[in-house]
Amino acid sequence: MRLLIVAAMAMLAAHTAFSAEVMQADRASVVSAVTKHLESEYVDPTVGRKAAQQLRRRFDAAALEKATTGAAFAEALTGALREETGDGHLQVEFSEAALSEDTKAADQKFSAQEMERYYGAHVNFGVQKAQRLEGNVGLLELSVFPPATMGGNTVAAAMQVVAHTDALIIDLRRNGGGGDSVSLVASYLFDDAFDDRKPLSGIYDRPSGVTQQQYTLPYVPGARFGAKKPVFILISKRTFSAAEAFTYDMQALKRATVIGEPSGGGAHPFNYRRIHAHFVLWSVTQKSVNPITGANWQGTGVQPDVVVDPKDALERAVALIAASRKQQALHRR
Repeated sequence: MRLLIVAAMAMLAAHTAFSAEVMQADRASVVSAVTKHLESEYVDPTVGRKAAQQLRRRFDAAALEKATTGAAFAEALTGALREETGDGHLQVEFSEAALSEDTKAADQKFSAQEMERYYGAHVNFGVQKAQRLEGNVGLLELSVFPPATMGGNTVAAAMQVVAHTDALIIDLRRNGGGGDSVSLVASYLFDDAFDDRKPLSGIYDRPSGVTQQQYTLPYVPGARFGAKKPVFILISKRTFSAAEAFTYDMQALKRATVIGEPSGGGAHPFNYRRIHAHFVLWSVTQKSVNPITGANWQGTGVQPDVVVDPKDALERAVALIAASRKQQALHRR
């Protein structure tokens, strides 16, 4: 037993030394890879070049020197990146396990692990609530938009719960983003018309100069909520990325009333990229572009139609539905 304890302590000491050694020997390599990305690939060339210059100054001035472990260095570097660019998607992550030297394989493995961590079954693929409130009002709460290949069936099942309600509230106040199920959920809010797909925000890719346009889907499993019944989307400053894309697109299409406070302001998709044996960069080479507005929500956030404290947003949505019904009843008299 004593030998096991001594061995464990030796392994811990070796790991600590290894972490320190990585930081002393390789921090310059990590910063170099990040600044190269900013200068040559970052989606906004002007912002990227300026941020790269500032990051070099910080490094030369030993502003990151206090970060003595891999995790601390990644956190400090991420903070510097976001401060210089205002981009909440830019990030550097530390991996205790060494990443494969095969960059493509490393990126794919790390991406799969992150997808499972953020969008997997343990969070029910983001579906927190799908229920019918009093007065036949549907409530759908999503904490993430999962990749459709992972959580599409769960999302589709949730949409069936609310499909036949008279009004729908979609709660995205704690939704940090996600994947392509944005198109799936959006498609349930329109009628089944193959020749009348609705335009959603496309993705502009800086390296290729190409914008890939997105649309609602011509087919979805089960019943649609449809295009005629009212929809309300609840947002907060914690609403980010794909959740903002969904909200922005529904607002641009005049399909929903947005309630809450301005969202987080992240319109730049990212990909995981190995830049070192123990560091991964969230590589930002793309941006969302809405075909109706010709713009996006980067830095500004989605602006609500009804501004209220986010904690009161659900109550306000229910009140607006009740007021609308009362007014319709008066008109029918």
